[in-house]
Amino acid sequence: MTDGGTSSSSTPVLDSADAQPYSGVLRVGGLKPSLMEGLAAGGALALPDDDCDEFLRRHAEDIVAVVTSGRVGVKAELMDRLPALRAIVHFGVGYDGTDADEARRRGIGVSNTPDVLTDAVADTALGLLIDTLRGFSAADRYVRAGEWTTEPMPPLARQVSGSRVGILGLGRIGGAIAHRLEAFDCTIEYHNRNVVESSPYRYHTSPRELAAAVDVLIVAAAGGPDTRQLVDRETLDALGPNGFLINVARGSVVDEDALVDALRSGRLAGAGLDVFAHEPEVPDALRALDTVVLLPHLGSATVQTRAAMEALTLENLKSFLADGTFVTPVFQPESKKTR
Repeated sequence: MTDGGTSSSSTPVLDSADAQPYSGVLRVGGLKPSLMEGLAAGGALALPDDDCDEFLRRHAEDIVAVVTSGRVGVKAELMDRLPALRAIVHFGVGYDGTDADEARRRGIGVSNTPDVLTDAVADTALGLLIDTLRGFSAADRYVRAGEWTTEPMPPLARQVSGSRVGILGLGRIGGAIAHRLEAFDCTIEYHNRNVVESSPYRYHTSPRELAAAVDVLIVAAAGGPDTRQLVDRETLDALGPNGFLINVARGSVVDEDALVDALRSGRLAGAGLDVFAHEPEVPDALRALDTVVLLPHLGSATVQTRAAMEALTLENLKSFLADGTFVTPVFQPESKKTR
């Protein structure tokens, strides 16, 4: 038994003949159905929605690894109640639902599933960009409502090709978005925590400076406390009444109240959003606007991508249970001495 990573414990190593390869594993929150079924079949437990206290009293000391999503994650309060916890395995590239700083302090490792969802999310960003600027979803509603024969045509839309596009966060996904935009002859500029030395694109020192220089701002920055409301009211105002915002990152990166206000007042031309501040709740004001395209956080939701995410999640879990390390770590678990 450990005190959250500060006292010694042995790294779990499972025998290949173990009938329950995922004993000592706890699932927290919903995941891909086949992943949940596989974990359960292997002996993993699931944190219940009700009677958590009784469940944890019975099982907490046996849990060495948690499998969860980036949105749900593992907070410090749950870490407190899992004294043997050594690993938090995320299904997804994001891990902002987990208190990663606290996990590191306790010696608990954190993993995610990078790279395998890059193309799907970048494709989503391009789809939102095209739909938002051209107004295709609104035009679809116009036709379905029978308004083509009774109402004036929708207003002229904006051309995507040749646009000036700013990318906020030029990591794996941001870079894949930029690569796709090159085919549209877009001028690409970016802001990142650090200058990307290998990038051919123009760097801006702040989100506000970037927004003032472009027609479209695409948010691809990681979530978490460091980027909370990075796109604030001043940044949206810098984007201006002819500007568009596309967000495929996390809802927390954008000041959602300021975004609603800018869209309703006409200080921003439109937005394409796959993520929201309080998912699955979406402000009524956003749902009422034809200048906004709304998706239910499905950036990585393709058969191929989710299968690859599931496989990498299990690779990380199996690697940890075998030798105490991850395949794709955010940071590795601290090694422990045998009791």
